[in-house]
Amino acid sequence: MEYMSVSQFKAFETCPACAMAEISGQYQRETTTALLVGSYVDAYFEGKLDRFTAHHPELFKRDGALKSEYLQAEQIIQRIERDAFMMHYLSGKKQVILTGEIEGVPVKIKVDSLLPDKIVDLKIMRDFAPVYLPEKGRLPWYEAWRYDLQGAVYQEVVRQNTGKVLPFYLAAATKEKVTDIGVFEIGQDILDFELEQFRENVVLYHAMKQGIVEPYRCEACDYCKETKVLTKVIKSGDVLSNE
Repeated sequence: MEYMSVSQFKAFETCPACAMAEISGQYQRETTTALLVGSYVDAYFEGKLDRFTAHHPELFKRDGALKSEYLQAEQIIQRIERDAFMMHYLSGKKQVILTGEIEGVPVKIKVDSLLPDKIVDLKIMRDFAPVYLPEKGRLPWYEAWRYDLQGAVYQEVVRQNTGKVLPFYLAAATKEKVTDIGVFEIGQDILDFELEQFRENVVLYHAMKQGIVEPYRCEACDYCKETKVLTKVIKSGDVLSNE
């Protein structure tokens, strides 16, 4: 409740009502296998794999071996560790927690790998193909998942703490049958634009967290479907065609 994070901000962008329900503990998103695979790899490079697996016994068979769907996480780790270039980008200080303030709103970040000359975040993706989003069309994967926004906020908070404007990189690997890897730099022009987008909306979302503004419902996410209360009949003429 005290700090705005990038993940919180993205949740508010999607559905403020759902975001507030998550923050208050009234709703929890489904934990998928795909999410756990990514979290497994993250935990390994954080040096916290033992703690992660202890909290997720569902990853293992009765004999203690990893289930087949999670063996892929081990394969991804091995592929990353074989690449010296990528490992250099992941060699900084791990899980650095920093706080700052943007438009008067307290903000907290956690950097995967902070080096003297760069900010690096580890991402485990389905693949590196463009992602189609309704009303936005085909977007680069980093833009579709708002990692450019994350980079903008991380850069600003790091600047507030160090006095340096450091470039932002994504060290990424894929969950494909044959893991692909890459290190991607998000351009400064993109980071500047995304920081302005954050500035424009963070005060509103913070006001929702404080109970000053009522969070609106998107009526499309799982939370809104689950908590929908019917008040009227929908006429056939009001139903939009999906074609």
